[in-house]
Amino acid sequence: MTAMRRIIFLLLALCALPALAHKASDSYLQLKVKGIEVSGQWDISLRDIEFAIGLDANGDGDITWGEVRAKHADIGAWALGRLSLQRGGSCSLQAGEHLIDSHTDGAYVVMRLVGTCPEASDELKLHYRLLFDQDDLHRGLLKLNLDGVTHAAVLSPDKPEITYQSGETSRLKQFGHYVIEGVWHIWIGFDHILFLLALLLPAVLVYEVKRWQGAPTFGLALRQVVGVVTAFTLAHSITLTLASLELISLPSRWVESAIAASVVLAAANNLWPVVERRRWLVAFVFGLIHGFGFASVLTELGLPKDALVLSLLGFNLGVEIGQLAIVSAFLPVAYLLRNTGFYRRGIFKSGSIITAVVALFWFVERAFNLRLISF
Repeated sequence: MTAMRRIIFLLLALCALPALAHKASDSYLQLKVKGIEVSGQWDISLRDIEFAIGLDANGDGDITWGEVRAKHADIGAWALGRLSLQRGGSCSLQAGEHLIDSHTDGAYVVMRLVGTCPEASDELKLHYRLLFDQDDLHRGLLKLNLDGVTHAAVLSPDKPEITYQSGETSRLKQFGHYVIEGVWHIWIGFDHILFLLALLLPAVLVYEVKRWQGAPTFGLALRQVVGVVTAFTLAHSITLTLASLELISLPSRWVESAIAASVVLAAANNLWPVVERRRWLVAFVFGLIHGFGFASVLTELGLPKDALVLSLLGFNLGVEIGQLAIVSAFLPVAYLLRNTGFYRRGIFKSGSIITAVVALFWFVERAFNLRLISF
């Protein structure tokens, strides 16, 4: 790859990757259904509402409480037009007062919900379709208390409808749900993926005579990968558990900023090697920080108190399955290409530069609460 082609490649990648700087779109739906009575709240991102129906009346890029309040009826009609409950027939839902709250990715409208169902039958059916026609990555995080039994689920374009039976609960189903959420989170957690890839890029190389060269054997590359993945897994499992059990709590802004910084440092180490052979140690140290990031997602999903340990195990197992899927796809291809200029300059060097620059954007945005990229 010529110098000019590398520059073009870098510029194109930089244009494409900043969109990964923000967490995928979620809404948080909490419902309590007891007999025919329905109550709850629905947290929907201001960014998503602005995208769907518009909130910024004067176009100054700053959404005020007055602009949100002026759209109160429109927000309620838009949201409730995309949510339906059935229990002995269609349940009526009304939007009450609106509040503003913050999640890890910004400000949310908190909409109080009340309603009634025709009958207190055994079956409750919920259909969710908020933003599915505009954003394939959107997810509705549901926490439902049905006649005293708590359920949790994630609603997606592939799974917009869910049915519960009153009094029904299954530990195996809850475990499976959190396994799926762990897999999903690592796959859309672009900062976690980039950190892991920044550590894996040099796994098929060795640093000798002040330059990176292809690893002599697959076994050597595999040992480096196993060391990095094992250390990262052990570290984030420790802090994920401690944070989820509320034994340790850190401000989300600090955690998200530190995660971005870890990606910058891991990528920079590929370009100017400081830690050449013990990357597992880097993976362990920064994996402790990433564990707090996983915990914030798990907390927002809602941990059932009656199955706390099982849910933790399921989510952690899901993260590891998703992580191993990434490694399994990466390692064989990287090993085959390790001695080529395409890998060492195009993928390893250019990829590390791109990763460092994108993560630096994340760090500045998160640490100083700025929006450098508007979309």
